[in-house]
Amino acid sequence: MPGPSTSPDLASDLTLKVATSLKAVDAREWDACANPHAGAESAPGASRSPESASQEDADNPFISHVFLSALEESGCAVGRTGWGGAHVLVEGPGGALLACAPCYLKSHSRGEYVFDSGWADAYDRAGGRYYPKLQVSVPFTPATGRRLLVRPGPRNAEAREALVHGLQAVRAQAGASSVHLTFLPEEDWEDLGRRGFLQRTDQQFHWFNEGYGSFEQFLEALASRKRKAIRRERRDAVANGITIEHVTGRDITEAHWDAFFAFYMDTGSRKWGRPYLNRTFFSLIGERMADRILLMMAKRAGRYVAGAINFIGANTLYGRNWGCIEDHPFLHFEVCYYQAIDFAIGRRLARVEAGAQGEHKLARGYRAVTTYSAHDLADPALRRAVADYLARERSYVESLHEEYEEHAPFRKA
Repeated sequence: MPGPSTSPDLASDLTLKVATSLKAVDAREWDACANPHAGAESAPGASRSPESASQEDADNPFISHVFLSALEESGCAVGRTGWGGAHVLVEGPGGALLACAPCYLKSHSRGEYVFDSGWADAYDRAGGRYYPKLQVSVPFTPATGRRLLVRPGPRNAEAREALVHGLQAVRAQAGASSVHLTFLPEEDWEDLGRRGFLQRTDQQFHWFNEGYGSFEQFLEALASRKRKAIRRERRDAVANGITIEHVTGRDITEAHWDAFFAFYMDTGSRKWGRPYLNRTFFSLIGERMADRILLMMAKRAGRYVAGAINFIGANTLYGRNWGCIEDHPFLHFEVCYYQAIDFAIGRRLARVEAGAQGEHKLARGYRAVTTYSAHDLADPALRRAVADYLARERSYVESLHEEYEEHAPFRKA
């Protein structure tokens, strides 16, 4: 793995480095680049439009040093699982960290939620070698956020330029086929497109707070049929004596994690075949960032039977993992979607991101948003083939977005 280096393309007093582990990076320095505006809050509805869904959360939990390092320390995102650390750093005079990016040398395409295994298969059949590739992302986390983490200051533009150069330099020196930056803010996607990166889009479903004072007020914005359906689903979800608890901060115990991990493993093993997160990871984040975690726990007959984990940003609630050990009608919708909306309204958060995929979210008041990724492929032939595919895919995603908007459940003006 390359160590410190300079380049004719960089200012003479800037240095590129690669850290194979976040242990080598000071947490305060990393977070000064990742979440420099932590503590800033947006007014409810400030990012409610689907067209502005990529607006950066002022305090994104997933790009923080504590979250990323927990993935490493627990053994979830390390070389032996196919996530070899290759975090690119840009240092200024005196070793000050000016920019960084969470990067991994990948030996597979699992845990990314932006699917390129078809590209890999085609390249292998043509005699190429797709892996390793350089993945710039938060492992196992399909949530939009900055990937080019640049510290505010007078050298912002220089540091950003150096960081992009560093990604391409690591790709070349490591013999990787490509660089992939996934779940980008739209403005970064556009900037990388101008730099020659291939551009890709996809869809998610988010809920936007229009300044609602209560869940009932939100329901009043929906068409009558959808409003009645949601009320019925909420009623049926707790019909079997189920109660829902919100657990956060110091109230989260190891017993809660034991129960939630059982849900996660049971559902994950059936749905995905191979859950990515281990029990140690949940203990680490519970110890280090409990105030930014919200567990929705469903209890019946004195024991927990289902639950979902959410992360709290400055203006966003991020729904992540769900699991259950008992099946009850509509309980998934209640725990993952309706309870999240309730919490966001109470906390005056601007939106809820409920994870990847799920057209069924549309009928429950969530709206389609576009997600963005950028790709730098070294082989010209592979690049041409992928560029042609992505042009057609972007057109399809755009038309699908228009269709989703037409079928949104809100009352028509």
